[in-house]
Amino acid sequence: MRARRAEGGIIGPMNTSKDSASKHAEDTTHFGFRDVPVAQKQKLVGQVFSSVARNYDLMNDLMSFGIHRLWKRYFVGTSGVKRGDRVLDLAGGTGDIAALLQDRVGDSGSVVLGDINGEMLRVGRDRLTDRGLVRRLQYTQVNAEALPFPDQSFDLVTIAFGLRNVTDKQKALAEMCRVLKIGGRGLVLEFSEVRNEAFRKLYDLHSFQILPRLGQLFAGDGDSYQYLAESIRRHPPQETLRSMMQDAGFSRCDYRNLTGGIVAIHSGYRV
Repeated sequence: MRARRAEGGIIGPMNTSKDSASKHAEDTTHFGFRDVPVAQKQKLVGQVFSSVARNYDLMNDLMSFGIHRLWKRYFVGTSGVKRGDRVLDLAGGTGDIAALLQDRVGDSGSVVLGDINGEMLRVGRDRLTDRGLVRRLQYTQVNAEALPFPDQSFDLVTIAFGLRNVTDKQKALAEMCRVLKIGGRGLVLEFSEVRNEAFRKLYDLHSFQILPRLGQLFAGDGDSYQYLAESIRRHPPQETLRSMMQDAGFSRCDYRNLTGGIVAIHSGYRV
């Protein structure tokens, strides 16, 4: 699907066993706890989010006891976004981050909601339109690894609970940095590594025993929520992700843990 605008706005064979193992590692990536061919991950992730799109907000409330709404408000509230800014929200899903941003950019700013999954994007567009949020919002189906925007297009780029599902996270971070204006900020809100051991055991129990059952009960899809729990554990922890942002070209990189490290906000600037 091409960008849709609302009112106001869009190798050769290896010879040694060592080389063969290296090539195998390069050609596969993780999908939850499974290794899959790199070329297949995007399709598999797409199937998951097409399946959960209609119940995504309900399941977020059930899985996090509603705390995800506080995380997102804090994420936007500390983003530094101001009136007149042009913002790109990647993996924008059902539009909750975009709605919070839209209120802050004012009439002279704009928010582009981007998502690789067409079904998630349609759900987000319809829900925001039903709420009367149409001005200063644009929608576009994009791959975070290859953004169709010129260099230095945005004052702020955000991605919330989406980076862990990207096949090549390093490439996506580099693209986020590329499309930022000089002085612009990139922000990542994502599940991270729980630091307290006792809390981590409780969190694991909730993730692997309760979440799939909730998914089956309320969305008829336990497998997708099993993947989502597994994908969190395969996501880079705090320090690793900060280093990845630095390697992608961001400066002044830092992170802040929320709720004991269940999630973290990573930030960096383009200079």
